[in-house]
Amino acid sequence: MRAPENQRQVLIVDRDLAAVESLRQELSGMGFAVRAIADCSAAAVAIVERPPHLVIVDWDMPGFTALDLIEGIRAARAPQTVRLIILSALAGEHNVVAGLNFGADDYISKPFSLREVVARVCSVLRSRPRAPQPATISCDELVLDLSTARVVAHGQSINVRGMEYRLLEFLMSNLGRTFNRNQLLTQVWGNDSEVDERTVDVNMQRLRKALSEAGYEAYIQTIRGFGYRFAVPATRAPAAE
Repeated sequence: MRAPENQRQVLIVDRDLAAVESLRQELSGMGFAVRAIADCSAAAVAIVERPPHLVIVDWDMPGFTALDLIEGIRAARAPQTVRLIILSALAGEHNVVAGLNFGADDYISKPFSLREVVARVCSVLRSRPRAPQPATISCDELVLDLSTARVVAHGQSINVRGMEYRLLEFLMSNLGRTFNRNQLLTQVWGNDSEVDERTVDVNMQRLRKALSEAGYEAYIQTIRGFGYRFAVPATRAPAAE
């Protein structure tokens, strides 16, 4: 049975429905019409068919990210009315800022307090929709559009997604700074991640390969004995006057 038209509708998208069941029950008890979906494709279809007032989405879904869902919201019939809260185990300031730049109305770290999430849901639904905040990071004609999570080189899109995109966005946000593997694991994967340092190396290799299509692989630089950085290669740097 469909919810009444005047009832606030909330869609929770999380791979672990048991983990958000208490949140679903709490919101339902407050009079919201709440759906909880674990399948990303089903969630995207639900948003397009009948945009909810609010979507609460886990940042990391298998084969899917909150960015993909944001794109689905923007493609829906009434995207300007859909609010978005991201739930994520990635608690660093960098990740929070990135989530808000991507178009989220709020960003809540896991594990979360049920009372806090409910309070934030009510606050987001009371407030006016956030105006779009397009933002870019660029270096030497390589551009990251933070509002759409697109990577463009010389006007052409490059296929950089998932963790490779997050690595690139973090490194380009800290142009010229070197980070060791542990720092990258904390900043990009989060403190609670179970991945090891080898994962950083593998994702760096994939990122270099993706950037090589546009000739930017040399911008991902390995600093022997320490870590990685994003910087303009010496052969591309402008000569001193």
